[in-house]
Amino acid sequence: MTAFNHLTLTDFRSYERAELALDGRPVFLVGPNGAGKTNLLEAISLFTAGRGLRGAAIAELGRRQPGETQGRAWAVAAVIVEAGEETRVGTGVETPGAARRTVRLEGEAVPPGRLADLQRQVWLTPAQDRLFLEGAGDRRRFLDRLVFAGEPSHAAHVSAYEKSQRERMRLLTDGPADPAWLSALEARLAEAGALMAEARARTLAALQAEIDGRGDRPFPQAKLTLTGDWERMAGEGVEFAEIEARLARSLASARDRDAAAGRALTGPHRGDLLVVHAEKDRPAAECSTGEQKALILNLVLAQAARLSRAESAPNPILLLDEVAAHLDRRRRAALFDEIEALELQAFLTGTDELLFEDLKGRAQGVHVDGSSLAILDTE
Repeated sequence: MTAFNHLTLTDFRSYERAELALDGRPVFLVGPNGAGKTNLLEAISLFTAGRGLRGAAIAELGRRQPGETQGRAWAVAAVIVEAGEETRVGTGVETPGAARRTVRLEGEAVPPGRLADLQRQVWLTPAQDRLFLEGAGDRRRFLDRLVFAGEPSHAAHVSAYEKSQRERMRLLTDGPADPAWLSALEARLAEAGALMAEARARTLAALQAEIDGRGDRPFPQAKLTLTGDWERMAGEGVEFAEIEARLARSLASARDRDAAAGRALTGPHRGDLLVVHAEKDRPAAECSTGEQKALILNLVLAQAARLSRAESAPNPILLLDEVAAHLDRRRRAALFDEIEALELQAFLTGTDELLFEDLKGRAQGVHVDGSSLAILDTE
């Protein structure tokens, strides 16, 4: 089992200094709105590559006193335990307002991607409550987050694709539209895009199999579809080289059209994740708010379940921000039972301790108030 057993926050968000000793069990954080619960989850989420669960700029994470225009230098440190072995890891900035953070593993600076060797994370936040009602971009990012938890290299492929896409559009719109340079960029785009499409298709198929195999749970069953042409080809078993070649040809033939539109009109950045409530045969967007929340949670739990069985990767950590309040008692109990059955460390937040009544005796409770942390007696 992979778990955090100690956290230290210094000048991070609302925390001047806070420490939390953990025992590997699930953790529920309770306290009033604005107390700092989500800030603590965000700190934990920074032990992955990227900007964490809020997607905030690094310069925004430092604590600010009234009147200060710039956040302070900040740090988050943790001890992560895997199979009884402890690893010390930290991240932060040494200069106030710095745009990039440093990651240290046992005191040595390492690339953020190394964090995936220690633990993976899957999270659900209130910002995702409207996932099925917002634009396709939000759903792609949600899916890519699930893909990344299982295949950390996916983040690098997405980054390479987006960088090459920006460079290509600058040439098309601002010039000079040099054909040789455009062909080189489109080759990079095609390679990264084909890798993205394959990873998304693999993850979607695995999630669907996981959901289909767990029909006795009180969460609505989902039918998942990727609408992108490139993901569809990958899902149908088209060879990587063929997807890459087709995408390169499609980009080359679309130069004039993309230049006129001011954006790329073909590629894996155009796909969408469609989710249907299987029992009702109704798109998720037409379901109730509670059903939508349960469908999203089902996807997150399905990914956590399959990753928990992976022999080649550490167990995932679950971050569930204000999820319990949106579930009825039966589904809350099922969620807690599943977390315990999967032997995962999960961090859940809520304003009412009664929401976590069914977790008492098998989880740690932490009261958060004014960014101070106090362990609750839950036995």
